[in-house]
Amino acid sequence: MSDLVVLGFDTLDGATRAREEIWKLENAYLVDVDDAVVVRRTDDGRLHLDQSVHTVALGALDGFWSGMLLGTLVGLVFMNPLAGFAVGALTGGVAGAGGGALFDYGINDHFIREVGANLKPGTSELFVLVRKVEPGKVVDHLRALEGNPHIVQTSLSPEAEQKLRQAFLAGSG
Repeated sequence: MSDLVVLGFDTLDGATRAREEIWKLENAYLVDVDDAVVVRRTDDGRLHLDQSVHTVALGALDGFWSGMLLGTLVGLVFMNPLAGFAVGALTGGVAGAGGGALFDYGINDHFIREVGANLKPGTSELFVLVRKVEPGKVVDHLRALEGNPHIVQTSLSPEAEQKLRQAFLAGSG
């Protein structure tokens, strides 16, 4: 089961830098991440979500390949595999992009917008869905980042959340 941790930052790019750091830590096998979403509120007050998984692009790519294969096979039946290839790839890509736009992967977008509604202009938050983690090592890396990283919300038990909050505060003194 995965746990959700929402980190807040006093800078607009703090969450983006933290996500990059978490990806580096994932490559070092210190954390296993299901999803990581950056939310920023720009100075004009607009809320921006930066997903780590772009479902529209993945859907279009999957649809393209599936449509291409199916179109070619149907084209072979009608003695024109090249036309089947082209029509199948185009139709599959469009259908896949449409399907990807309707699909929400990982952390629910409505929940992200709800929590992110409290962001002040010029700040950011990082929503991370974590499967496994080496907390001490990961917190040390994140604490060193600019932007005053702090815990906004978690799905951890109250005891575990308190320990995590204390770990972040221990380095801010």
